Amino acid sequence: MAELSILMEIKEKAKARKKTIVLPESHDDRVLKAAEKLVKQDIVKVITLGNEEKIYSRAKDLGVDLTGVRIIDFEKSDKLSDFANIYYNLRKHKGVTIEQARETMKRDLFFGAMMVREGMADGSVAGSTASTGDVLRAAFQCVGMPEGISIVSSFFLMVFPERLFTFADCAVVPNPDANQLADIAITTAENHRKLTGEEPIVAMLSFSTKGSAQHELVDKVVEATNIVKQKRPDLKVDGELQFDAAIVSSVGQRKAPGSEVAGKANVLVFPDLNAGNIGYKIAQRLGGAEAIGPIVQGLKKPLFDLSRGCSDEDIVNVAAIAALMAE
Repeated sequence: MAELSILMEIKEKAKARKKTIVLPESHDDRVLKAAEKLVKQDIVKVITLGNEEKIYSRAKDLGVDLTGVRIIDFEKSDKLSDFANIYYNLRKHKGVTIEQARETMKRDLFFGAMMVREGMADGSVAGSTASTGDVLRAAFQCVGMPEGISIVSSFFLMVFPERLFTFADCAVVPNPDANQLADIAITTAENHRKLTGEEPIVAMLSFSTKGSAQHELVDKVVEATNIVKQKRPDLKVDGELQFDAAIVSSVGQRKAPGSEVAGKANVLVFPDLNAGNIGYKIAQRLGGAEAIGPIVQGLKKPLFDLSRGCSDEDIVNVAAIAALMAE
């Protein structure tokens, strides 16, 4: 019930924002089905990329109505030359030639990412067929990160029947250093606020609570917590905290008395990808949580990666989230 409630709320908020999302992978049937749903439900405006004749032919075979979906044949687009020049100027210091830039812009992920960079779309959702590495490469090279953020990471909305949490990072950064971990915490807190409307209460997780264990892995979490407090004194954040101390009130009071976070956390920042990935899957498979994500964060604009096992409804949900996270 909580999952349906939060997703309905996200979709309703997205409708009001009237954002445009590009879905580059038109060769995927799930993308065409999602495009139809997004437009018919008036969640976002949709652009998809590819050969118009082939797309309409496949949509007809699927019984999908693409009325209202804008289709751009990027290989024939009058923007191709402009995009190639922009990409060349962004990447020439890496040895990219203008010819290579033009060939790169003939790839759907990169053309879609450049549309977002240039304001022709508010966000991009891809990865139903492409790898995470390819999606993030296009996002990073075309859009980049905002000033003050050092890392592209990800988060999951973890929806339990009675509670909602945001977990990070569970999909992208294997072993963040203290500065990167701090930036992951700050970005996740902001996105929790955008998507749920709740004040973020951030727990920096560890196998130790407030000095109960001594180890360099604990030191990293303590240092990251201090960096967050320096950068964002307005955020409620505490660490290092064990998982139970972060979310169970009685345990939090006993292990970290006086903490404004212990026992109340709704944003859980894991110390590395081992812990984060294992943690969200335990919550999903044994705890019965619905995992919405991973949602890529830390870019100037929303360019989101899908699981290759996603459904068309997953694409709809992520597009709605992209609309909320767009400026």
